[in-house]
Amino acid sequence: MLTSYNGWPASKEQAEIGIKSYPVPGTLIKLRCAEKVAPLLLGFAAEYHNLIEELDVGANDDWGFCYRMVRNTSDKLSNHASGTAIDLNASRYPLGKQTFEPGKIPMLRALTKKYGLTWGGDYKGRKDEMHYEISINAVKVAALITQLGLEKSE
Repeated sequence: MLTSYNGWPASKEQAEIGIKSYPVPGTLIKLRCAEKVAPLLLGFAAEYHNLIEELDVGANDDWGFCYRMVRNTSDKLSNHASGTAIDLNASRYPLGKQTFEPGKIPMLRALTKKYGLTWGGDYKGRKDEMHYEISINAVKVAALITQLGLEKSE
């Protein structure tokens, strides 16, 4: 099976890798992401909405799964292709620009660390401030979901 840049299974067939649409708690937003990482991405998005900036305002610019290559490459599948990345308030943060409010960055970095994510604003090359991706493996994801108490109760 193909894998995205962060090593997670990727496929055009959403069901093959467990892609589903999930509501972000406390918002009107739904994000498509991989079931195995959904608790982390949704927990992060909910806290982002409450602590950083609202997601429900303005353009429809919050998304997750999209089967595609990393921009400007032809050989690296994007982490969106595995449902392990989300973009939030994308219209506010153009690719390659640094426009995120500096005073909010410490809280943002604390949240990304809490949820096992990497923020595109911390990329060494071209910045991608709208972008958040899982940066840990499946074993660590499962352990972090348990540690944060984000298991599904069915």
